[in-house]
Amino acid sequence: MWQPNKLEQERLDKAERLRERGVALYPRRVQRSHTLGDAIQAAEAATDGLDDEAAEAALAAISVTVTGRIRRLNVKGGVSFMHIEDESGRLQLFLRRNDMPAEQYAIVKEKLVEVDDFVQASGHMMRTRAGELSVKVSEFLLLAKAVSPLPVIKQQVNEDGSVVEFGEFTDVETRYRQRYADLAVNRTVRDVFRKRSLTLRAMREFMDNEGFLEVETPILQPIYGGAAARPFTTHHNQLGEDLFLRISFELYLKRLLVGGLDAVYEIGRDFRNEGVSWKHNPEFTMMEFYKAYIDYHGVMDITERMFAYIAERVTGSPIITFQGQEIDMSPPWRRMTIREAVKEVLGIDYMDYPDAESLAVMMQEKFDAKLKPGEPWGRLVVEHLLGDYVEKELIQPTFITEYPRDVSPFAKDAGDDVHVERFEFFIAGMEMGNAFTELNDPLIQQQRFEFMAALYREGDDDETPLDEDYLRAMRYGMPPNGGFGMGVDRLVMLLTDQRTIRDVLLFPHMRQQGAE
Repeated sequence: MWQPNKLEQERLDKAERLRERGVALYPRRVQRSHTLGDAIQAAEAATDGLDDEAAEAALAAISVTVTGRIRRLNVKGGVSFMHIEDESGRLQLFLRRNDMPAEQYAIVKEKLVEVDDFVQASGHMMRTRAGELSVKVSEFLLLAKAVSPLPVIKQQVNEDGSVVEFGEFTDVETRYRQRYADLAVNRTVRDVFRKRSLTLRAMREFMDNEGFLEVETPILQPIYGGAAARPFTTHHNQLGEDLFLRISFELYLKRLLVGGLDAVYEIGRDFRNEGVSWKHNPEFTMMEFYKAYIDYHGVMDITERMFAYIAERVTGSPIITFQGQEIDMSPPWRRMTIREAVKEVLGIDYMDYPDAESLAVMMQEKFDAKLKPGEPWGRLVVEHLLGDYVEKELIQPTFITEYPRDVSPFAKDAGDDVHVERFEFFIAGMEMGNAFTELNDPLIQQQRFEFMAALYREGDDDETPLDEDYLRAMRYGMPPNGGFGMGVDRLVMLLTDQRTIRDVLLFPHMRQQGAE
């Protein structure tokens, strides 16, 4: 149960004094004629090119009612200055005892309203003697009393009204747990999430312009599938059955191709009951698309054009900087097989080790690899040779193609008995997404399901349940198609230069406080 600290008790005492004066701490109604940004823009437009005297008259003709959170307060007897902030910007209020009702000025002078409170102010625009654009206040109203003070940020207000922040809310765990406070005091954090929104908007623009249809598929699924991951399980009381939070959209989106929708995509949440790291969160945003009558080469073409488009829309250029490295999203991207990549970086040909046992022995002897007993051959190649050693070297956008079949149950063969037409793509040493020339032979797909069931022990993270309804859909006839899936959060990390996924999630998953 919350117990107020000293500062909070002082604010509660002030709140009580305001109540005694008949001041509503949280009034039902609010008025706003201009955002702060709109007020600034109107003032600048009205005074453009005017001399001082004409500009003063033009400002006096602009009446505004603005609202915002108090970020700075300077009380000087009969005159006080207050900076308030809303999402659009920051503006100074000029409050003078003779210009407004005495009872309203009194709560300012006595500091019964204070930094972090929300207020409403009406008046006309002006410039102070120092030249700062301000609202000369004639009516003043408290909108919401802040009982707990926000973390302190050191600020320097320049003569032109701009603000330089040279402190920050530094406790990382507290920032993630109290994102609302983090957003309130760190404008750079707000900018990250504005760019996240712009990223999603640009992604939709690109896909819509390419002729794709945005759809929605079930989050609660009776059989999970489409990826190699452990699901979260829940229970439907009325139906009396267990359900799974989806780990992928794939199998439902491909059902739509059977139904005659030739190009579909979905942006939404996936849930995987796996580890948490700088690039993993239990729930995350995915984008998947499936398009009939193309293969994975066509998917590569779409992917590199989409990334260049989004980077241009969000940052103004296809060339971005991430953690000090300049990365060029412009097509064409480098394309190489996984076999070529392992040879180039590690100097070995994994095809010289045709079974899991011999490959594992080599990896342990040569790289001192930490492997679990019984790991399948394909997992050794993809998760360890590629994931542990090669991935971190792939800085510029790169497609890695032709993956082992035993870890790729939904992809068509690549022309041999070992590999399939699958690619993952990598940027800045991170795996960004996964794609296939999708398997559309229902009989082979059933064999793949059965093979995966025999290959992985029940309860393994990579267990792939057989989905009979998906096979039934395939038996009606599925057009040849290419499919794609990517983690949106990692793209936002790139475009906002954030090193951890928690910095691009508004509310990242955190262990409960006090839990072991």
